[in-house]
This record gives sequence, C-alpha cells and structure tokens, in this order.
Amino acid sequence: MQTLPTPQTAPKAPEFDTTIHRRKTRPVQVGSVTIGGGYPVVVQSMINEDTLDIDGSVAAIRRLHEIGCEIVRVTVPSMAHAKALAEIKQKLIQTYQAVPLVADVHHNGMKIALEVAQHVDKVRINPGLYVFEKPKADRNEYSQAEFNEIGEKIRETLEPLVVSLREQGKALRIGVNHGSLAERMLFTYGDTPEGMVESALEFIRICESLDFRNIVISLKASRAPVMVAAYRLMVKRMDELGMDYPLHLGVTEAGDGEYGRIKSTAGLAPLLADGIGDTIRVSLTEAPEKEIPVCYSILQALGLRKTMVEYVACPSCGRTLFNLEEVLHKVREATKHLTGLDIAVMGCIVNGPGEMADADYGYVGKQAGYISLYRGREEIKKVPEDQGVEELINLIKADGRWVEP
Repeated sequence: MQTLPTPQTAPKAPEFDTTIHRRKTRPVQVGSVTIGGGYPVVVQSMINEDTLDIDGSVAAIRRLHEIGCEIVRVTVPSMAHAKALAEIKQKLIQTYQAVPLVADVHHNGMKIALEVAQHVDKVRINPGLYVFEKPKADRNEYSQAEFNEIGEKIRETLEPLVVSLREQGKALRIGVNHGSLAERMLFTYGDTPEGMVESALEFIRICESLDFRNIVISLKASRAPVMVAAYRLMVKRMDELGMDYPLHLGVTEAGDGEYGRIKSTAGLAPLLADGIGDTIRVSLTEAPEKEIPVCYSILQALGLRKTMVEYVACPSCGRTLFNLEEVLHKVREATKHLTGLDIAVMGCIVNGPGEMADADYGYVGKQAGYISLYRGREEIKKVPEDQGVEELINLIKADGRWVEP
C-alpha cells in the first residue's frame, strides 16, 4: 500500500504580534546620546537645585547620571542662571565627564535661550510661554489679524535661537504643556489635545522654514488620558504632514509615592506599547534619583530595554511548598546587581516549568524541604531548601554569567 507524503504546511502566523514595533523617527543628537532613529528609549530627569548653586548642581547632575539618567535637565529662569551653566558644564568635564544637558526656558525667553544655547546640548522651550500674550478679560475672540500678528512675533523671537542651534548642531525640544497653552490657542481650539498639537505644529513649521529639524516634541499633561490623546493625535498629524520627529513622553506633575508611579505608568505604557515614544521622564514629587528606577522598570516590563534582572514569580497559593515572598526576596537580594537575566521563583511544580519556560534560570518547589533548579526548561539539580539560593548562584557562575556585586 502506497503511503502518501505528509503535506507540508507553513506554520500558522500568530493572530497577535507580541513585539513592539517602534514608530520610525529621525535621530536627534543630544551630546553623546541619540534620541529617536531606532536607538533605545532614552531615560532623563531634572535636577531640583538652584542653577546658581554651581557645586550643588554639578553634584546633582552627577548623582543622576551615575545611576543611569542619560540626559539631565536644568532650569534657567534668568540670565544669571543661564550664564551659570557655563561653569556647571566646565566643572562637570573637569571633575567627572561631559553629561548631555538640557536647559529649560520659559517666559519671554529669547535672550536667556540664546545665552544658554552656547552651554548646553538641547534647549527646551514652552510654546505657551515663550512669547507672552497679555490676556484681555473682555476678549470674546481672536481676529485672524491678531492671530497672525502674534505668529510673526513668535517667528521673530524664535528665529535667532533656531539659527544658533542649527549652526552649532544642537537640539530643540518644543515642550507643550496642557496647563500653559497660549491664550489664542485656548480661544481657537479650547483646552484640548488639538490645541496642544496645533501649538507644537506652529513652532515646528517655523523651524522647518529655517531648515532646522533637530527637534524633539513633548505634549505633557497632568491627566494621563489627556496626555495619551495628545500624543496619539500628534502622531496622526505628523504622519499626515510627513514629519518624523521623535517624541519625549511624560505625565507632568504625577505626584509622589505609589500613585505617582502608577499614574506615570498609566500614561507612558499605552503609548510605548504602540511604539510611540523615544525618550521618557517620570515626574515625581520626590528626589530626582527616585525617578530613574521607575523609568527603567516601565521600559523593562514592556521589553524595550533590559537593564536589570527580570523576576518571574507566582502569586503563591495553597500548593506553594515554601515561603515564596521570603525566598523571592533572598533571590532578588543575591542577584539584583546582574543584568540581562530572567530568573523565575515558582512555588510548586504545577505552574513552575510551564509558566517559567522563557526564564534563564528557575527555582521551583518540587517537594517539601527541597527545591529544583532549572536552566531554561531543563532541571539541573534538586537541593535542600536552605541551600537553594547558594546553589542558584553556583549555577549562574558555572555558566559564566555571574559578576561580583
């Protein structure tokens, strides 16, 4: 009897793609760091020292940079603060290293921005405050002539800064804030994501008319849904206009503690999961150093950057054969200095090997008083529970993946 050949069929494509495909954006150089252009999502923060305090500012910038903050922002509310940045930059180079610096400029900031552009790698301006529009209490509308007149004033004040940055090969962040939209934008578009986007586009068009495209865009709000909507609308409008500028994501004034972290994640994660965003800041009412771990945790959870150990652990149940919370703490304390590993701590054999299939190493409760150590899907050895952490370390060492703390 003839045996028919088994038909060869191509493997079925997965219904859902679990890979994040980042939006293609142009690369913008900020000192030694590149934002956009397919580079990893950049983490940044802002010091809260007075920029006139040279030594304090240098120390604060260094503290942030040493724990992984790749770009540091400082505020420059006056010309004196702007000039102080020259000393801060020089002292950083002399005592530490050159750190990519951004200057935050508000309120009629042309002169300040021109000064500070000589000393930093990127200047951030707020379109709602860069040219002051005096509110009129009895205003009912903006005439087109008034709108155009202010637009020309913006161009006059923005052009010298753009030319300076263009000639120096430096960058500009057009940083729109929901809470500080210009009055004519509020009258024309309302207090809406559309008003935020149009505010950014007005400044982008001026930059493009001057052949300047080293631009990063942000559209921050203190409410996560507003922030998410603004960025999505910005992407839609840029796609329609053929623009590919990188985006700086953030929920501004997120607060502190657990809720501040959750609120920031609620705004950042949906956008990052859609491939939107090239640099992020988590804005907490805490020491700036507290922001950096949150940024890296969000990026790691989404698979966008791997800067620490990924721990997989079950929530514990009646089948658990050891104190899962205590053991996870011990494993974390022993291995948290490593990078690029996935380590699973599972309480029983029911969920263990299956749920931790993608982990590099597994620590699984198999019988009372003993744990089994896995390398990937392969069980390597069974050891007494009190030796589990030590033997896990020995297994990692045997594979040449251990580094001393």
